[in-house]
Amino acid sequence: MNGTIERFDARAWVLFGAMALLWGVPYLFISVAVESYSPAAVVAGRTLLGALLLLPFALHQKALRPAFGKIGWVLLFGAIEMAGPFMLLGHAEQTLPSGLTGLLVATVPLFAALIAFGGGDRSVLKPARAIGLFVGFAGVFVIVAGPGLAIDGGGGLVAVGEVLLVALLYAIAPFIIATKLRDVPSLGSITLALFAVGIFYTPIAFLTQHQVPTVASTVSLVALAVLCTAVAFIVFFALIRRVGPVRAPLFTYVNPVVAIVLGTVILGEQLTLGLLIGFPLVILGCWLAATGGTIRVREPGTDLPPIAPG
Repeated sequence: MNGTIERFDARAWVLFGAMALLWGVPYLFISVAVESYSPAAVVAGRTLLGALLLLPFALHQKALRPAFGKIGWVLLFGAIEMAGPFMLLGHAEQTLPSGLTGLLVATVPLFAALIAFGGGDRSVLKPARAIGLFVGFAGVFVIVAGPGLAIDGGGGLVAVGEVLLVALLYAIAPFIIATKLRDVPSLGSITLALFAVGIFYTPIAFLTQHQVPTVASTVSLVALAVLCTAVAFIVFFALIRRVGPVRAPLFTYVNPVVAIVLGTVILGEQLTLGLLIGFPLVILGCWLAATGGTIRVREPGTDLPPIAPG
């Protein structure tokens, strides 16, 4: 895979914009889906339908056999990347606004930098990256403790903690791909992991689903599976092939903007002063922590894009 092309062309920009939308809108769909579906039902429906849609592509690329060869690591990846985060997001969004949720998930680069430091990467101590960590987490504090945030007391703080845990899990998952599943086609790992997570959550979904789903929630659940899971991963792989694994994840800095705008315009969520102040701090901090203030193109295969679909 070539990660060193010189510039974005027109097709790359289209793919970039599609990813900014496809992984910026899940928080809106989750918020509507959990109005009448249990969080477990949302996870089961999203993952099973998403896996069924990706299956023909995985079979065509003969990507499943290598994934089965490392089934243990694929299941661990699925647990950290999908089973835990999808459930936590569904539960948290019963309390938190979708825009705030999307912004908190954007802290993934902050946690990834801390994990890299724990693994011996001392470049995190470079001034720009260290400042980024401080600024990013300061932005989170301003958002949560700043003026105007309407959350449900302790329950709201628990939900914030759940979303930050999601960000941590999203930061861990790529390390499994990089170290244990590097030789396995990503499409195979993702398809198999989606199936496993869906099968695991299906009985829980039946046990926890106590009301008749609304049309709006059902449409949102289907959109989560089709657009934000199956289509998004296909577009993501196409973007990586087009611009390489280093530049491809840059759309993640746009995702929270999409989430906040959609939450405000469609769901009528409040733009608080704390959110307006903390939002640019979080994005700036994440960018500094992840890049050190530069966009560097590394040799192919030396960097791994984060996978954080929401």
